[in-house]
Order: sequence, then C-alpha cells, then structure tokens
Amino acid sequence: MPKRLPVYPYVWRLPLLIWQGLFFVGPLILMVAMSFWLVRNYRMEPAFVFDNWERMLGRDYFWNAYFITVWRASVAAVLASLIAFPASFTLAFRVSESARRWAIFFLIVPFFTSYLVRIYAWQVLLAESGPINAVLGMVGLGPFTMLNSGFGATVGYLTLVLPLVVILQTFSLASVDRNLIEAAWNLGANRRATLFRVIIPAAKVGLILGLVFAFILSFGDFVSPFYLGGSKPPTLSILIIDTTKSGQQWPRAAVVAVMMIVTLFVVAFAAVGAAYGRRK
Repeated sequence: MPKRLPVYPYVWRLPLLIWQGLFFVGPLILMVAMSFWLVRNYRMEPAFVFDNWERMLGRDYFWNAYFITVWRASVAAVLASLIAFPASFTLAFRVSESARRWAIFFLIVPFFTSYLVRIYAWQVLLAESGPINAVLGMVGLGPFTMLNSGFGATVGYLTLVLPLVVILQTFSLASVDRNLIEAAWNLGANRRATLFRVIIPAAKVGLILGLVFAFILSFGDFVSPFYLGGSKPPTLSILIIDTTKSGQQWPRAAVVAVMMIVTLFVVAFAAVGAAYGRRK
C-alpha cells in the first residue's frame, strides 16, 4: 500500500501559512507590482515599466538617504548592544533569579506606553532650553544643539531598541552553561579570557539577534528621525512620506520600500548565518 502523508502536522501549520500569506506575502507582492505602475493625473495605472526604478535609483538624494539610514541604524544597533551588555551581564550572573525576573518586567514596562509619547518627552529634554542643557549650563557647558540632529535621532533609536536588546542579551547570557565557566577557571583562564573565549561565544546567538533586531527597528523607524532628527537629512522612511505627498507617487515610494525590505532581508540572513553558523 502507498505510504500516507501525515496530514495532522500540516493542519496545525495552515493558520500560520494563511496569516503570512494574507498579511506579508500578499502585500509584499502587491508592493513589488506597484513599483512598476505609473501615475497619471494623480491616479495609479497598472503598467510594467522601469520608470520609477530608474528615477529613484538614479537620483543622488535616494542614495544619500539610503546610506544615512544604514549608518544611523548601524550606529544605534552597536551602541545599544554595547550599552546593554554590562546590564545584561549583571542580570545574568550577579543577581538572583527573583531580581532578574523583576528587572525583565521593568524592561517590558516601557512598551506599555506609546513610543510617540516617549519621543515627545525627549523633545522637551533635548531642547536648547531644556533640563539637560540647564544642568550643563550650571557647570559652564553648553547650550548644545541636541534636537533636530543625528544625535537626537540616535537617542530616539536607543529609546526604542535598548530595552529589547537588554532582554535578549540577558536571556542568552543566563542560558550559558555554568560548567563551561568553571572549567575555564579550573584551566587557569582569567576573567577577561573567560568572558571573550567562553561566555560571549556561548551566548553569541542572543547577542547577534539583539544587534540585528536593533538594526531592523532603527532602520525602519520614522518617529525618531522626524521628531528628534528634524527630517534633515531625510532617512528612507521620511523619503517614503515625502514621495507620496509629491503628486501621489505611491509607485516611487514602493521602490523605496522594496529596497528597504531587500536590505533587511540581506541583513537578517547574514545575521542568522553568523549566529548559527559553524565556528571555525
């Protein structure tokens, strides 16, 4: 008798496949198709031309926005990972299990509030007449221009991604086998060697995932570069808004969105390869 295929596992996977098809694959295909359409008299018309791609990819302002977005997202991801690591290491190795659970809870609390509200709060703090410049003025420093700058946008990025990076790093570091650490000490490794040759390699999956999540969230963020960065120079997310406002050019905005998605796919696959790849 022919071998019957197991139907039961596929039935349970069907809702996930339907969800991904309706809310990710379908819109993605539509957006790619839209990038080849034309706008005539403020109305989109289906077509298959490369005018939008040639116009967007052939302009310096697109590539300026692209590299600025990549640069700022990379800086935010690296800074978030470096700032988060001491806190994550402390939560993983220096505090009790109960204290770690409470710390994770308080790291989740910021996500209960609107990200936009937190950014508005930073607008007040970073203003030239704000509290930070007032404190710096007491010691003879400033005032510094922190708002409507790359520094302001980076502060917003860190506000968004830092709690998530701390959580991911903490879970990864806490899962490191303590026997490996004791073995390193028994073999004469000092604290620095144990950290860089045992702990970090053992926790590299969580560390890399935290880094890539910070990059992805910063790369696509619109709120921070708009409200704290002043929209100048524009990032890709701001360029999408400006393009749609200019003659309802949704197909050209679709080109920008597709380029963003392709970039994020490349970064995500590279990160997965680095995290789960075999050590040389």
